[in-house]
Amino acid sequence: MAFKKKLEEKILDVDVAMQGNLTFKDPLNMRINGRFEGNLETRGSLTIASTAVVSADITGDNIIIDGRVKGKIIAKESLTLLPAAVVEGDIYPARLNVAEGAILEGRCSMLHDFMSAEELVHYLGVDLNSILEWANSGKIPGLKEGNNWKFERKTIDSWVASGKVGK
Repeated sequence: MAFKKKLEEKILDVDVAMQGNLTFKDPLNMRINGRFEGNLETRGSLTIASTAVVSADITGDNIIIDGRVKGKIIAKESLTLLPAAVVEGDIYPARLNVAEGAILEGRCSMLHDFMSAEELVHYLGVDLNSILEWANSGKIPGLKEGNNWKFERKTIDSWVASGKVGK
C-alpha cells in the first residue's frame, strides 16, 4: 500500500503596513492587502490585492496585481495585471496578461530564454562590470558569441538559487 504525502500549501496573507526587504526562498502563495515599502523577492505566487499600495522592487515567479504598485517588477514565469491594477515602473515578465482597464506607466521588456549582458543587469540588479567579470572568469554560466555574452534564463535562475552569486 502506497501513501502519498500531501504537500502543505504555504500561504502568507499580509493585511498590515510593512516596510523592509523580504526574501522568500521556498515557494508560497502570498497576498498583500495593505501597504508595503521596500524590496520583495518571492517564489511561488504573489498577489497584490485591490486594497494594496506597494512601493517596492519585486522579483517573483507568478505575480498578479489588482492594486497599486510603484517599482521595478521581474516576473520569471508570468505577470497578470487585473482591471484595477495601476503599475508605475518598468516590468520584465516572461509572460504578460493585461486586462482591460489596467494601467501601466513604464516600459515593458519581455524576458526571453536567453538574455544579453545588459538584460541580465536588469534581471539580477547587478552592474554590468560585475556581470562581465563573472562571465569572463567562468563564475556565471554563459555562452560567448564573438564579443558578446548570452545567458540562458533557466540556468541563471538555478545559479542564483544555488547561492553562487558573486562567488
